[in-house]
Amino acid sequence: MSTEESSTRDILTGTVKGPGERPHEYLFITAENKRTRIGEFVYYVAQDGSAQRHILGNITERRLVRNLPDAFLSDPQTPPAIVSSLIGLETDSCELYEITVETIGYFSRELGDFVNPRIPPNPGDSVFLASSETLADVLSPRHADEIGAAHVGSLLTRSAGEVPIVLSIKDVVSTHLAILASTGAGKSYTAGVLVEELMRPHNRAAVLIVDPHGEYDTLTSIEGDERFRAPDGYQAEVKIFTHDRIKVRVSSLTEADIKYLLPEGTSDKMLHYLSQAYRKLTAGERGERGLWGYQDLRDMVTAEKYGDDDGRGGSSGNIGSIDALLWRLDNRFDRPDSIFSDHEHIPLAELFKPGRCTVLQLSDIEQNEQQVVVATLLRRVNKARVLTVRHEAEPTSDNYLPYPVFTLLEEAHRFAPAGQTVVSTNILKQILSEGRKFGVGIGLITQRPGKLDQDVLSQCMTQVIMRIVNPIDQDTVAKSVEGAGRQLLDELPALTKGQAVISGVGVNTPVMCRVRPRITRHGGETFDAPAEWAKWHSPAERTHRTQDNAMLVKPEPEKKPDKVRGIRI
Repeated sequence: MSTEESSTRDILTGTVKGPGERPHEYLFITAENKRTRIGEFVYYVAQDGSAQRHILGNITERRLVRNLPDAFLSDPQTPPAIVSSLIGLETDSCELYEITVETIGYFSRELGDFVNPRIPPNPGDSVFLASSETLADVLSPRHADEIGAAHVGSLLTRSAGEVPIVLSIKDVVSTHLAILASTGAGKSYTAGVLVEELMRPHNRAAVLIVDPHGEYDTLTSIEGDERFRAPDGYQAEVKIFTHDRIKVRVSSLTEADIKYLLPEGTSDKMLHYLSQAYRKLTAGERGERGLWGYQDLRDMVTAEKYGDDDGRGGSSGNIGSIDALLWRLDNRFDRPDSIFSDHEHIPLAELFKPGRCTVLQLSDIEQNEQQVVVATLLRRVNKARVLTVRHEAEPTSDNYLPYPVFTLLEEAHRFAPAGQTVVSTNILKQILSEGRKFGVGIGLITQRPGKLDQDVLSQCMTQVIMRIVNPIDQDTVAKSVEGAGRQLLDELPALTKGQAVISGVGVNTPVMCRVRPRITRHGGETFDAPAEWAKWHSPAERTHRTQDNAMLVKPEPEKKPDKVRGIRI
């Protein structure tokens, strides 16, 4: 049968043997080997009232139940097919496989989802391999190039491009996303594919990428690509903010943020005086309006030296603690290269705009400051969306954000680490649990699921899971991800680069996917160290280095002869 015929016709492939070990499983017997791979889709026909239903299922296990005798296989020099033909046997007819299928159900057009009628197959019923045409129609909730569609790849068990896998952007953004993979498995590449889809003319999303490694600046090529333009004048934008352009307004920091930024060894006494000063400052009129800066906070801390309002003066011990606190505050906030500012911060309208992808490059900012940047930003975004949805934000204010937004966090375990308390964890939890109501979507990307807070991970309702070999990370995924079956997760170590298990609300049923090629260049490629070393010794590089050195070396000025001084004895 040709490839074209197999993609449009359902193929009889086996016969039901009976129920499996679990209630929603059944077994069938087949002589077919190539078409009954794990992750493939088959169906049987069941009578549901007056309707005939094609009950789709996913192959999760396979076992060889009959094979050629061992004697036929013992001589590697003689192919078993030759031995079997001599005695009148066909090799294919000797091999039988027992296949385990996990029932999914039939696809309901009215519901736009699968329905399992709980009608098991009878022994002897025929089992069919579902055609690619059928699968393309029921596996994905959207079709490529539709509004709200993200074409991320194709079904791994079929030829490339034969069965497109298309995510529902509405569901991904509103119920959040997790991309999980070991280093080098392609998680950043996959995130780039998703961003490309979000920027296409049929989506025009407002996207922010928090990029700790500087991997996403290659997305700028979107701006010159015709595939990201539309006849109505739409042109996708990519805006890069390097670390020197990132500013956080001091008045947007909470008391917890400021305490978190202080170095280890800050005593409880110092933190007490900081709390007193912060609360007094923010309780005033300027504090309530957010019109204070670092110097105002410093002045309020300094005032603690002179005692309380009842006239009691500060003791020498108190003065010493306050001076030490001021030194710590100055060391963090009063630096020329500080990201903290009294007046500046990036307006939300610059960070988020439909049809714009904004990349915050945090690679040259230390980790605890990165966490504060993310915490303050997410708080601002969440507050703006809440106030805008409730019609409480003035259109001219920074709290006015009249469209849903989506934020991708690379190295997400930095911002919500398991077993630790950092300033960004709580706001992430709040948005993941409440953001759907206000149009704030989060995407988490991490290579160490085991190091990510499990409450945070479990609230991401769409998962793209790539190769994971660490047993702790595998166990974390199995416990936190509800959508994918255990058997599909067992396939994770065997996945190769660019292959993924996709599950959750973004697709109609868990699938094994081959991620499509990117339109833009990937910015996270691994360096080829041997090639770079060899290049260093190439004639062209040697000549280039010689020329550079000649330009850098300045001729020394001509030395005048030293005057000979007379010596008195």
